[in-house]
Amino acid sequence: MPRFAANLTMMFNEVPFLDRFEAAAKSGFTSVEFLFPYDHPAEEVGKRLKGNGLTQALFNLPPGDWNAGEKGFAALPDRFADLQQSLKTALPYTQATGVKRVHLMAGIGERSDAGAVAAFRKSVAHAAEFFAPHGLDVVIEPINPRNVPGYFLNDFIFARDLINELGIANLKLQFDIYHCQIIHGDVTMRLREMMPIIGHVQIASIPSRNEPDGEELNYPFLFGELDRLGYGGFVGCEYNPRGKTTDGLAWFKPYAGVKP
Repeated sequence: MPRFAANLTMMFNEVPFLDRFEAAAKSGFTSVEFLFPYDHPAEEVGKRLKGNGLTQALFNLPPGDWNAGEKGFAALPDRFADLQQSLKTALPYTQATGVKRVHLMAGIGERSDAGAVAAFRKSVAHAAEFFAPHGLDVVIEPINPRNVPGYFLNDFIFARDLINELGIANLKLQFDIYHCQIIHGDVTMRLREMMPIIGHVQIASIPSRNEPDGEELNYPFLFGELDRLGYGGFVGCEYNPRGKTTDGLAWFKPYAGVKP
C-alpha cells in the first residue's frame, strides 16, 4: 500500500505552516513533504515534525529568489557558487528532519544550450556527491512547461538518460505523475520502465492539479501499479485542494494511518 506524504506547502493552508504538521497528523498522514522550510529555524521544523510523529519524505534545496521567478540554478553556468552554498544551507534542515532525499531544482534555461547542459550535469553530480556521506539521495524532477514555462528539465527521457549516464548511486528520479501525463502521457508504461531509478513519486489530478480522485487518470489503478512494481518510497500529495483540505480527503481514507 502506498505511503502518502501530505505536501504542507499546498495542503492545509487553512493554518500557518508550522501548524500544518499537526493538521496532517490529525488527518491520518504519517509522513509529509513541502517545497521549502527555510523561512523557519531548522530546529523548530524538526520539533513540529517529530512532535506529531511524522516522517519527512522530501523537501527542495534552496531555489534562489523564488518570488523573483527563480526556480533553482543547477543549469545556470554562472551560479555554481550559489548551488554550492544552497547545499550547505539545506544541510541543517536535513539533519533536523531526518529526511532521506532532497530535490535539486534545475532553473530556467534551454536544453539546446550546451553550457546549460554541462552546468546541470556538473551541479547534479556535485549535489549527489555532497549528500552521499550524509546518507541522502538527490532527486531531479522534470516539470511541465505549462506550469513553469522555460524550466530547463522538462523531459523525463532526458532525466532518465542523465541519471543512467552519471551512474551515481544516490541520484534518483522524482516521478511526478501529474507532470509526466502533461509532458508525455503513457504514465503506466513510463513508471514500469523507470521504476529502477525512481526515488520519489508525486500525484495530482490532471488537468486541474486537485485531489487525485478524478479527471484524466485512474489513480486507484496507478496506486495498485506502484504496489505491483514493488515501489517502497513515498507518494507526495502535491496538489491544490479544491476547498478546505480536510473536505477533499475522501480519496485518502483507505490509506490513512499507513506507517512509513
